[in-house]
Amino acid sequence: QVQLVESGGGLVQAGGSLRLSCVASGSIFTITAMGWYRQAPEKQRELVAGITRGGRTNYTDSVKGRFTISRDNAKNAVYLQMNSLKAEDTAVYYCKVGENRPGGFEYNYWGQGTQVTVSS
Repeated sequence: QVQLVESGGGLVQAGGSLRLSCVASGSIFTITAMGWYRQAPEKQRELVAGITRGGRTNYTDSVKGRFTISRDNAKNAVYLQMNSLKAEDTAVYYCKVGENRPGGFEYNYWGQGTQVTVSS
C-alpha cells in the first residue's frame, strides 16, 4: 500500500507563486507516472500536469508557461511549481501516482488534496 502526503497549498495574491509537493511512502515497488489534478467548485477534476518516470511532461493549455512539474525518483516525490497564479487557478489540487507491481499490475493512488486559493 502506498500513502501520499501533499503540502504547499495556501492563499496567494494573483501573480504570486506556490510550490506543491507530494511524497509517496509505504510498501512501494516502482512508481511510474505522476501527476497533478485540480477540482474547482462545481467543476470536474482535470489534469493539470503529468510526468513520466523518464521525465517527459505534459500540461493542460491553461497552465503552459506558468506551471512546472518535476519529480525526484529517489524520494518518490512530485512537485508543482506554480507561477503567475490567476484567480481561475483556485481549486483543490490532488497528486496522483501510479505504481507498477510484480506481475504487471498497475495501481493508482491519490493524495488527500491541498487547497490553493488565488485572490484577485
